[in-house]
Amino acid sequence: MNRDLAFSPDGRVPANRSDLPAIAAPRMPNSGRTPHHMPQLDLATVLKILREWRWLILAAAVLGLAGGIIITMLTTPLYRSWVTLEVNPPKFEVIGQDKDVQDQSLQSWDFIATQVGLLQSRAVAERTAQDLNLASNPAVAGSAGSIEDRLKAATSVVAGGLAVTPPEEGTLIRYSYTSANPQLAATIANGVADSFINAGLQRRFESSAYARQFLERQINKTRTDLERSERQLAQYAQAEGIITLSGGSAGGSNSPEAGNSLQGETLGALNSALAEATARRVSAEGAYRAAAASGPTADVNTSTQGLRNTRAALEAEYSDKATTLKPDHPEMLSLRSRIGELNQQIAREASQVSAGRSNTLAQEYRGAVAAERALQSRVNSLKGQVLDLRGRSVRYAILQRDVDTNRSLYDALLQRYKEIGVAGGVGTSPISIVDRAEVPGAPFKPNLPINLLAGLAVGLLAGLGGAVGLELLRDTIRTRDDLRNKLGLACVGQIPKRVTKGDFVEDLKDPSSAVSEAYSATAAALRFSTEHGAPRTLMVTSTAPAEGKSSSALALSQNFARRGYSVLLIDADLRKPSFRAADEHIGLTKLLTNDEDVMAHTAPTQFENLSLLPCGPLPPNPADLLSTSRFAMILEEALQHYQMVIIDSPPVLGLADAPLIAHTVNNVLFVVESGRTRTRQAAEALNRLEGSGAHLLGGLLTKAVENEGNYGYYNYRYGAMSDRREKIAMIPHHQEA
Repeated sequence: MNRDLAFSPDGRVPANRSDLPAIAAPRMPNSGRTPHHMPQLDLATVLKILREWRWLILAAAVLGLAGGIIITMLTTPLYRSWVTLEVNPPKFEVIGQDKDVQDQSLQSWDFIATQVGLLQSRAVAERTAQDLNLASNPAVAGSAGSIEDRLKAATSVVAGGLAVTPPEEGTLIRYSYTSANPQLAATIANGVADSFINAGLQRRFESSAYARQFLERQINKTRTDLERSERQLAQYAQAEGIITLSGGSAGGSNSPEAGNSLQGETLGALNSALAEATARRVSAEGAYRAAAASGPTADVNTSTQGLRNTRAALEAEYSDKATTLKPDHPEMLSLRSRIGELNQQIAREASQVSAGRSNTLAQEYRGAVAAERALQSRVNSLKGQVLDLRGRSVRYAILQRDVDTNRSLYDALLQRYKEIGVAGGVGTSPISIVDRAEVPGAPFKPNLPINLLAGLAVGLLAGLGGAVGLELLRDTIRTRDDLRNKLGLACVGQIPKRVTKGDFVEDLKDPSSAVSEAYSATAAALRFSTEHGAPRTLMVTSTAPAEGKSSSALALSQNFARRGYSVLLIDADLRKPSFRAADEHIGLTKLLTNDEDVMAHTAPTQFENLSLLPCGPLPPNPADLLSTSRFAMILEEALQHYQMVIIDSPPVLGLADAPLIAHTVNNVLFVVESGRTRTRQAAEALNRLEGSGAHLLGGLLTKAVENEGNYGYYNYRYGAMSDRREKIAMIPHHQEA
């Protein structure tokens, strides 16, 4: 159904319009509007909150600064002294090794963490209080109570002011002590370092003393066991006649089975001698048999060498003379005689030498055989004795092992006792002081710049939090952006809040007033709200009463009428009407209950071209009257006589009237009071209007206060019988004159 403005050539609407249907066709809900959503804290919203609540945030920041100053003035000055300690993890000597090695079971970081824990222990704090005699210091422990109570109080003071900083890397531990007295802070900080080192040395001494006592008991017990085992071994050796030739060792080499007995040693020596005698006998026998089997030996040749040489010379001389002399020559005979004698001498000499050598070798051979036989007989005799000793030395070996074991334990315990005795002395502490505490020259707390910054930060955060909280709590529509972003409505106008007292109608009559100018801009925007210009039928409603919908309906009607349009303003609020006419017996309620002519119930106003169809008598059932088709017929009849019909409807929430009217009128202008209408309520009202099939032209923001983009509030209440309610008297022109 087209209810936009349509003009005849003379500017009037024809009396009869065949193109106007009798009733409005229902329309589907508008799905193009952006749905309502909860406010989001995006950058634009945050900036808007900062602008709107800047004085609250600034006041909170000032209060934070003032709080920082007050806290600084009321806080007791505190002094802090620092001490730096170096931790050197100890090394331990492992038994049986020739050099020191690091104990792998105690890592350096574990040792440092342990020292940090010990430094913060109550034992160190109590020792510090005792060493410094803090129980007698009234400034630390007070003067009341017993010495034990004051010592506990002093210990608590020392422990409470101590703060240890564990090292992230390295072996340096830093700690501080805080006190209201700078001298006391340095004294206690240094006293904690000294007490910590002394406590560590004392723990080492006490632990080594316990170890020494334990080792002494073990050494005495082991010594007794060693003496008993040695005594049993000696008694058994005496009883069995076992004689060992060496003192023995821990390895058990003095066992009779190992050859350390007298019989064993003798048997070994005889075996060696027997082997040597056998070798001599074999050698002598070989020499003897070789001499008997061989001819002249070298000894024979040596003893007869001179005779053979002489014989050779004579034979040579005989051969030489044989060439000249005959064999029977005397010289030749003499030579042969001499050679014969030499042969006889050589034979006799060789015989004598051979006989003497044979006798000598025979004697040596017989002697070697006799010695071998004697040694063999002795060895055979000792073998039986050694075998008998082996049987008797089993018990001896068992007793000897007990002796060796007890002696090894005794030697190890004695060695460990000596080592602990050396390590248990005063020695060197693994903790050393790098930097001692000095008396601080100025307090570290309170720190005015830090307190001011902290107060400012707290104030700003509180202000921001309060601003955001108030913004979320008062989730209202205040600006054009809120209409678009929160409700999804186009803002067709913004009406400022009236700051001067006076009649609203007089402001409308003055075209230069701010209110009149704002409604003129709204009317101009409505001329572009549809494809065919300004809508011919327009319903003005709001979420709740007193948001300015009646004033807006009047102002828009007056504005269009001033531009030459014939406008009918219908007061459709059948519960709390805002307009009245001179004749109280005419009105919309009369028309809804009969078939009278619409023009018979309209009344002229003081505005030219503007007529009023008042509410009339208040009916008991407004919703039932509006739900009939009679209201659509009244609207169609009015459009035959007027170029624009503007309906002032009741609010949406809580009533069924506004959706019923919107279903018939179709074009709706939604009025929102700035700073008062809540987003949820407005969204619910819009949903109800859209559910009726109405076409929402946009939103009109009323009672807005321009102040750097922020809008204030306006105490305009719908239906309130006071000066704030605009009751506009609609009288004819001739009566007004």
